[in-house]
Amino acid sequence: MARITHFPLVAHLRADAASHVIRYRNGSPVLSGRGLAFWFRRLDAAIAEIPLDDRELPFLFHGRSSDLQEVVAQGIVTYRVVEPETIAARIDFGIDPRTGLHTKNPLDQIADRLTQLAQQHAWEVMVSTPLRELVADGVGRLRERIGAGLASEAHLAEMGLAVVSVRVNAVQPSSEVEKALAAPTREQISQAADEAAFARRAAAVDKERAIAENELANRIELARRESVLVEQEGANERRRATERAAASRIGSEAAAEERRIGAAAEAEALKLVEGERNTLELARLAAYREVPAAVLMGLAAREFAGKIETIEHLNLTPDLLGNLLADLARAGTRRLEADAEG
Repeated sequence: MARITHFPLVAHLRADAASHVIRYRNGSPVLSGRGLAFWFRRLDAAIAEIPLDDRELPFLFHGRSSDLQEVVAQGIVTYRVVEPETIAARIDFGIDPRTGLHTKNPLDQIADRLTQLAQQHAWEVMVSTPLRELVADGVGRLRERIGAGLASEAHLAEMGLAVVSVRVNAVQPSSEVEKALAAPTREQISQAADEAAFARRAAAVDKERAIAENELANRIELARRESVLVEQEGANERRRATERAAASRIGSEAAAEERRIGAAAEAEALKLVEGERNTLELARLAAYREVPAAVLMGLAAREFAGKIETIEHLNLTPDLLGNLLADLARAGTRRLEADAEG
């Protein structure tokens, strides 16, 4: 908007850089340009201000698809003025010299014309396209059709307008139809979620079964190892018992052999001793053989005297006593004879 500064007889106008200002005198333009600043008199001034910046025009169209379903298209048309003097000749952009505001609504007039043209092109797409296609690909189709249609409108070029861009944000059916269209998808999503839940449960069951089978296999393996261990311990115990029995048998055999050897040695020694004793006894007996009977009796009496305490019974035969008494008598006689001779 132009800024107007008032003085007693004149006023000063300063326009923005994005505004084109035209000053008229007697119905003819005398000053035209972008971002002008000039002095003027309020009484005879006729001034028009045309914005040159890009303007966005939102739209919301209601229509019907080829299968008679309500459809709503929503978007934005961006336009700008490319020939300000041309559009100023077609639409009143005059401003109040006191306030700097437009005396009419030129931008609303442009918006109405653009909306009607865009709506016409949008309807042409809607009435020739089924609802499902509009919902699936309606945004792209409407954008291309509205953009191409507005660009080809000679009326806009004659007015000095140019369409910069067209954006379609949404193409939607009514809420009831949208719910009906979304129902299969929701059902598929719900079914997929149920299948995923079932799959998770099945996977959990499989995992639990695998864990149980693994535990069972571990218990079986432990039982098998325990059985092998018990069997091995039994075999080891049997082997140890066999070894102990063999060792005991060997020890017994060794002890028996040792006793046999000892007995043999003892018998041999006894045999040698007895042999020597027999030899001595034979020698002694041989010596006694030459000794008179009286001497033998004396020796026997001496032996008898030495062992009398251990003798309980003694048998003397008459023959022995007779011979002994005879010998004693002869010995006494010889002794007496010897004493007499002496």
